[in-house]
Amino acid sequence: MTTRQLKTGYFAITAVNTLATTWFLDYLFFYFRDRFGFGNRENLWVSALHGFVYMFAAWQCGKFAQRRGYLASLKLGFAGMAVIMTIAGLLNSSVQILCALVGYTIMLLFTWPALEALVSENETQAGVQHNVGIYNSVWAAAAAVAYLTGGGLYDLLGRGLVFWVPTAMFALQFLVVLWLARQASLIQRSRPNVYLEDNTSLHHPEETAFHQPIPPKTFLKMAWLANPFAYVAINTVFAVMPGIAQKLGLSPTRVGLFCSTWMFARLVTFALLWQWKGWHYRFRGLLLAFIMLIAGFMLLLLAPQLWLVVLAQGIFGFATGLIYYSSLFYSMDVGEETQTEHDGLHEATVGAGIFAGPAVGAAALQFFPIHSNNGVFAVSVLLLLGLIGLIALRIRK
Repeated sequence: MTTRQLKTGYFAITAVNTLATTWFLDYLFFYFRDRFGFGNRENLWVSALHGFVYMFAAWQCGKFAQRRGYLASLKLGFAGMAVIMTIAGLLNSSVQILCALVGYTIMLLFTWPALEALVSENETQAGVQHNVGIYNSVWAAAAAVAYLTGGGLYDLLGRGLVFWVPTAMFALQFLVVLWLARQASLIQRSRPNVYLEDNTSLHHPEETAFHQPIPPKTFLKMAWLANPFAYVAINTVFAVMPGIAQKLGLSPTRVGLFCSTWMFARLVTFALLWQWKGWHYRFRGLLLAFIMLIAGFMLLLLAPQLWLVVLAQGIFGFATGLIYYSSLFYSMDVGEETQTEHDGLHEATVGAGIFAGPAVGAAALQFFPIHSNNGVFAVSVLLLLGLIGLIALRIRK
């Protein structure tokens, strides 16, 4: 096996991991609605719990992968998720399932920072950019397909889709990683100097970065600021999607068909940004994306008709795509030799957004329950604060 074939294996694991994670996490909200009667407020608290754990686990799991090895981190993560999901599938209490969710979230973060580092490991500057483009397109395509098909599968399998299908997929990934680890070891023994030689060449920001009035590290800070706010919006949408479905009279199958539109829009955005480099180190693109994020979010959650929801998703998908791609690209382009720690910090900012948005929305509904849209308005105010922070970073000397 060649190193290029190893990378193909890592991309395949990324796709399968995304499928399993999307089916579990995103349709868990429908399961809580149908099994325990959870509404928007309760599901938002569930998402906030997941984000709170995610935020701290990402950073520490990134450090673990840096110290112990990326493949060791993957083995631990997939084995842990397979065991926890097996237990979760046997539970009948919402509190017990939430405890399983905490354990699952920790194990999940042993996989994402390691996968992000593996696809760019031992690559040239151009190779890193190319592989980041493939990586983003792979997981975005898998997420879109998973959400599109998940509604129909949930109607067909119910609890089986949420727990048992992901369990089997995590177990399969553990076995595949064991095999890939053996292949990687054989390659390293046959070419013992290749990793040492490649790792001595550090990545530096591309030439475009040094022809802008803003330093490269400031772009990294702006992207790290914007990305959690994108996830503020994304995870608020996921948590209240069962409520949106009830408002519009949509079954889970129809939710998958019509409410996965923004994911396909994000996929198209990733593909365009992968091929077109003109957006690199350009503040106006990031600013436009943040404005579109707020507009798309409010229209998506407040629209009274399905066609407006679909239209809002096109705006929302482009905005989240550019913001996420910016965060990951600048993390890898500006990042230094501790690549997995940078990827862990990138995932930690994702966790901050997963926590903050749903927590604010849930708190608004908890303490001001008179109007059902209070949660939407509260999260929108939070997004506006993020926009102000982005502009402040830009104008700061």
